[in-house]
Amino acid sequence: MFNVSFQSSSRVLGVALSLAVGAGCSRQQTQTASTASSQPASAETAEAPIELKKMPAGKEFSGFLKDYSNLKPNPNLDGTALTFVSNDAQKNLHRYIAVIVDPVQVYLASDVDESKLPDKARGVGARYFHKALEGAVSSAFPIVSQPGPLVLRLRSAIVGVDVGGEVPAADKAAAADNALDRTVNIGKVAVEMELVDSQTGEQIASMVDRETLGSGAEIGAVNFSREEKWAAAREAFDGWARRVRDFLDSADELSPEDAKRADQSYRPYGDTVTK
Repeated sequence: MFNVSFQSSSRVLGVALSLAVGAGCSRQQTQTASTASSQPASAETAEAPIELKKMPAGKEFSGFLKDYSNLKPNPNLDGTALTFVSNDAQKNLHRYIAVIVDPVQVYLASDVDESKLPDKARGVGARYFHKALEGAVSSAFPIVSQPGPLVLRLRSAIVGVDVGGEVPAADKAAAADNALDRTVNIGKVAVEMELVDSQTGEQIASMVDRETLGSGAEIGAVNFSREEKWAAAREAFDGWARRVRDFLDSADELSPEDAKRADQSYRPYGDTVTK
């Protein structure tokens, strides 16, 4: 059987294209998506202003996702994640060939005093996580900057960010523009993400990940990812990004019917068809 995951990205893209064509997608649509995939993702998108929101008191979820009703426990992710994958014949992960990675949103814990969080500390974790997500998914889907046919949009939020204690003088960054007076605590952070159709907004896949990778982790500098003192925060964001990729890999495994079609359509370079 032709087992395919995102770990074999070039072959997966070929399979996705062949399935999309087989489903009746026009050549014009495929060319539009291919053109979009050749455009570099905008650096300005990653640096866009990040609006802080608060986790609603007493609620299980933040409200960031378009729909939570289809989420189910995922045994492939240690039981700490709830996930959903569309099995619609025309709108599922197999049909898409590129992705837009939106800026990561931030939801503070419901009891946080927002005034204690300096402006320059508000987006540092989100911006690093955005880059980690791009690294995690880029070998599966080319990252593009414009919506189009067969293009997904990855939306994500870090939920439950808290304000930590004062940064000790000995640990404070020397450069003023890198220094923070108080830490950003990500010890109880969860991640919410979804992949939606970039044109219609329809939810194709989603995940709420409560794995406490950030337990004990704090951000104590703007460039925290470069400083060993705050390595636990960097490792937590990298870990959440890997789990998003793990979810996508498992979600994109082809059904027996699609795998058979992939087998029949796949031709290695140099192969010829004998008539």
